[in-house]
Amino acid sequence: MNKLPLEGVRVLDISQVMAGPYACMLLADLGADVIKIEPPGAGDQTRGSMGFKMKGPDSMGFLNMNRNKRSVTLNLKSKAGRELLLRMAKDADILVENYRPGAMKRLGLGYEDLKAVNPKLVYTSISGFGQTGPWADRPGFDLMAQAMSGVMSVTGYPGGPPVKAGVPVADIGCALFAVYATLAAYIGVKAGGQGQYVDASLFDSALAFSVWDICDYWGTGKPPEPLGTSNKMTAPYQAMASSDGYFVMGANNQKLWDKLCTLMDRKELLADERFSTISLRLANRHALEVELEKSFRQKPKDYWVETLLEAGIPAGPILSYPEAFEGEHGTARHMKMEIDHPIEGKVPNIGFAVKLSGTPQQVRRHPPLLGEHNSEVLAELGIGDEERAQLEAQGAFAA
Repeated sequence: MNKLPLEGVRVLDISQVMAGPYACMLLADLGADVIKIEPPGAGDQTRGSMGFKMKGPDSMGFLNMNRNKRSVTLNLKSKAGRELLLRMAKDADILVENYRPGAMKRLGLGYEDLKAVNPKLVYTSISGFGQTGPWADRPGFDLMAQAMSGVMSVTGYPGGPPVKAGVPVADIGCALFAVYATLAAYIGVKAGGQGQYVDASLFDSALAFSVWDICDYWGTGKPPEPLGTSNKMTAPYQAMASSDGYFVMGANNQKLWDKLCTLMDRKELLADERFSTISLRLANRHALEVELEKSFRQKPKDYWVETLLEAGIPAGPILSYPEAFEGEHGTARHMKMEIDHPIEGKVPNIGFAVKLSGTPQQVRRHPPLLGEHNSEVLAELGIGDEERAQLEAQGAFAA
């Protein structure tokens, strides 16, 4: 087995909940040695979240965002805890934190403080709204980022109440942007440069997802609005009603439109001036949907998905998560896996979202128990029993 791409890279994960832990898990999956530094007592607040209990104290959410990490409990409010973190930072390559902007600096653990002990450190801060700007000090979670970035303004159906995206797009998007920027900065260090500060935010990340919508506004001067499952660039490209439910399809160019009308034996639609071009089909979107569903409602959704696919027209069923994960394609893509855990036994985890042929990601460690690796990491720092006792007396590990 080849070495994993990030083997030998040490990451200090001083983050909680989703964006930071997810970003650090991606680094860990690629081989990085990720040390999760948690507050003593409760640890990452996600350990006790989700409203239902497992066998042990950790939630399924925590178990799905923290594999391949080691856990160390450290009281960063104590002088001894802060000094210990500085010692750990000397040999680290990357640090990821998601405290409120300015909090780490007030602790004496900001970028400049750690840069002084390790100039090559890549220091990544994740926050709701970034480290600068009038909203920087606001607490921010995925919901606020979706609302304040404009994402919610285009989600849902016209005239309906506000709707957020069903998955945490700002959190996960921020994690992905943070990983790409952090790795770019790390590559720069390896090429002979110095470390740097990475400022990632949920707000900026959600805004970055608006590439189609904002271009529509910049091009027309009209703010985009919710379209349900439709698309502002082409039509028909949406969910359609059949005799037994909905499915999705997309005849999103002229060739596919001609093929769809022929397949449905609706050649009169080809002669209908309302639908003769993509721009006209967009302008008459509702009438187009009504006409197509006159045919689609005659037969079940599975018939239409199979028939359209056979004709080369993109289509698909609308699946639940269990159907997606446990269906034939999700299974073939290994998108559900199980991890051995000392308390829970077999724990389901989401599989690796991308596949590397030469250095495939690996599960090397179960999601850590709180403070499970205190002794191990302290020993690696050369801290023996006597010094550890002194640190404990000074409150380094106290809740």
